[in-house]
Amino acid sequence: MTELNDREAELVSAHEQERPARQLGGALRLGVWIVGGLLSVYSLVVVFRPIEALEHRMTFLAVALPLVFLCYRSGLAPMRRLLQRPPAEGRATASPPGERLPRESLPGEGPVQEGSSQEGLVPVGTAQDGSPQEGVAARRVEWPSVADWLLAAASLAVLVYPLLDLDGFRDRGSGAALSDLDIAAGLLLTALLLEAVRRTVGWALAIICAIFLLYAYFGAYLPIDWTIGHRGFDLGQIVSQLYTGTEGFFGVPMQVAASYIILFTIYGAVLDYSGASRFFIDLSFAAFRKSRAAPGRTVTLAGFLLGTVSGSGVATTVSLGSVAWPVLRRAGYPREPAGGILAAGGIGAILSPPTLGAAAFIIAEYLRVGYLEVLLYATIPTLLYYLGIFLAIEIDSRRFGTHAVQVDAPRAGRLLLRFGYHFSSLILIIVLMAMERSAFQAVVIATAVAFALSFLDPERRMGPRSVGQALAKGTLEVLPVTAVCAAAGIIVGVITQTGLGLNLSAIIVDAAAGNLILTTLMAAIAVMLLGLAVPVTASFIIAAVIIGPALTTLGVTPAEAYMFVFYYAVLSEVSPPTALSAVAAAAITGGNTYKTMMMTWRYTLPAFLVPFAFVLTPNGQALLGQGPIGTVLLMTAVSALAVAALAMATGGLSGLPERVLAAVAAVLLLFLEPVPIGSGLAVLAVAAAVHLVRRRREDPA
Repeated sequence: MTELNDREAELVSAHEQERPARQLGGALRLGVWIVGGLLSVYSLVVVFRPIEALEHRMTFLAVALPLVFLCYRSGLAPMRRLLQRPPAEGRATASPPGERLPRESLPGEGPVQEGSSQEGLVPVGTAQDGSPQEGVAARRVEWPSVADWLLAAASLAVLVYPLLDLDGFRDRGSGAALSDLDIAAGLLLTALLLEAVRRTVGWALAIICAIFLLYAYFGAYLPIDWTIGHRGFDLGQIVSQLYTGTEGFFGVPMQVAASYIILFTIYGAVLDYSGASRFFIDLSFAAFRKSRAAPGRTVTLAGFLLGTVSGSGVATTVSLGSVAWPVLRRAGYPREPAGGILAAGGIGAILSPPTLGAAAFIIAEYLRVGYLEVLLYATIPTLLYYLGIFLAIEIDSRRFGTHAVQVDAPRAGRLLLRFGYHFSSLILIIVLMAMERSAFQAVVIATAVAFALSFLDPERRMGPRSVGQALAKGTLEVLPVTAVCAAAGIIVGVITQTGLGLNLSAIIVDAAAGNLILTTLMAAIAVMLLGLAVPVTASFIIAAVIIGPALTTLGVTPAEAYMFVFYYAVLSEVSPPTALSAVAAAAITGGNTYKTMMMTWRYTLPAFLVPFAFVLTPNGQALLGQGPIGTVLLMTAVSALAVAALAMATGGLSGLPERVLAAVAAVLLLFLEPVPIGSGLAVLAVAAAVHLVRRRREDPA
């Protein structure tokens, strides 16, 4: 995630599913950053000197979980008032070393007034010695309470305890001979993970995990004729499943957090500190200069580029919006459409190669394929997603009468010549994976290259201080995902132990009477509803083990099923009634929240419909890059026409008859079979003809 100023951080905190971290100060803050940096170094070393899977995941969580309790608030106000150490009178601390200082002037605006006050913030920071620091927005220091320290110590104890004799611990678990101390430690770790996930992403996932635990324990009391009933498991059996192997807390989700995600957050932090984020935004503004649709296109391109250093749709929306909204406003965009463009561009950060979101790494582990193959799966759907946005922007630029805006930015060619090297590490990741290097090694090498290239820019040269900050930032940004992945292991472990996944899949298939279309519709709705309550990563994990088998039972390949679930998990961030990215965009533009949600939904509509294409039709696998190259190109072209038809159907330039015809054409085209394609082309031609006739009647000249 790119560095955010204080106002932007407030918006992310308000609208992101992940809760905001507390602002630490003094020696504690330094200590947390040192520990975080060391964990990043450990993660980098393990890439080239691997250790046994369970030991690696336990060690990683043993450091990360205590940091969660120190860095994230309990959110329980009475306890916080009683136990939290009060800050010294008037004491504040400056932003973390190297964090972006007050934002540079927005394109087309005057300079930002340094020291300007914002609600809840002090305009002048305070150095560690108490002296004021001009131009650094101060934040209130929050100290962990006594309870936080106790929880952190307990987390460390229950995770170090098995490591003292890991072979013996594993043997006791596999032989169902856990000691009372083993069971007590396992139950304590379960409670700690529920509290950690509550602090980082809220109550919903914690409650869902608790329900699964109750189901595992009390399942024997369910009516015997219920499909989901089972024989029941005692505490020792549940702890053995979750704590002593790689089926529960330390399963695939935890493996992804401790390997893929931490490495990519380190890489994103190094890119950010080396100036890549600023370059991507500047290049986007330089790329489109003269057309009326240029401002909207600029936002979309910037969102795509910023996705390389951000794993959050909300954070990308906010960091993009602070720069782009003034330009969109000057171009003549109303508040709601502008917010829709910002949110659609922001959510693209999770959908776009080469980094994608955390769930994409889990797909690679579940399918046991290289991450490069998952990137291939995502390439064509991503192109179709951005094609839909660009077409919608073009239509809206005419509908709203927008105009080009003169932006004070260097020429694109000049920027590429001077700073184009920022793309090299991104390209290197793909090249190395194509050369059959593991994704872990590829991203570590790319990180080293990004660090070396920072020396080409004297203002962004990364010395020891910046390197330490980037390493620490890599760890601190992965803490919420780590808590989610470890807690999600409870759900996966219980589903595996009880056989619930297959039972629920059978219920879904039976409810849809074995009809693939109806099953797919039910799956899409279920994933989106789940995504309204829990983060993308958690909703994907839950849906993958429950809904994925329902789709594969009906003949859908695992790759198609997982990618379908992935897209709908991500799209929950732009789905009413919550639509977190849209809410954040509305907060920036000051537009109506509901209207902004609906505009975002319209811009992202292709991403909602294209996944159906690669699930419902055999030729749909071509959209995942599977099959002969001729078929892939043909199906991509047909899908592009379907996206164009969708843009025509949802745009405001056409009359109702043309829009209805275009919608029908889009649906027919997305079946990707010869007869529907021919019918869709015919209907689309009729829609275009009706539109031309109507335009000539309205404008005889």
